Amino acid sequence: MAVVQHNSSDVSLLARLMRAEAEGDGQLGMLLVGNVGVNRVLGNCLDFEGLRTIPQMVFQSPGGFEATQKGYFYQAARSQDKRLAQRVLNGERFNPATNSLWFFQPSGACPAQWYNQWNTGRFKAHCFFAPSQSVCPNVY
Repeated sequence: MAVVQHNSSDVSLLARLMRAEAEGDGQLGMLLVGNVGVNRVLGNCLDFEGLRTIPQMVFQSPGGFEATQKGYFYQAARSQDKRLAQRVLNGERFNPATNSLWFFQPSGACPAQWYNQWNTGRFKAHCFFAPSQSVCPNVY
């Protein structure tokens, strides 16, 4: 059962975002980005208050995803990417993005904190950060 209400257009949109943000990190990297996106919709906290849909999350401005400003994002979603998007929309979670709302690609090591959010781990090029459960219970 889906954890976020969605339609086929939302699946394609999330798939495009996941690919544009993390294709270089492989399928798991893309799933991690998908977890962050789903968490932002579920969270309704911090920078993501009021985001209730996949399109609102993907195109949030300011504070959204850089990939939406690149041409690669606007290519059609591939079937394998849609399958990955559907997995996270159905509630599959992957460490270190299980409860994360943010990620970024540092030039070196992951900092312990980023904008007062704790590092939950690294996968290849990206570091992931999550709020505390008391601040954002809906992502836990």
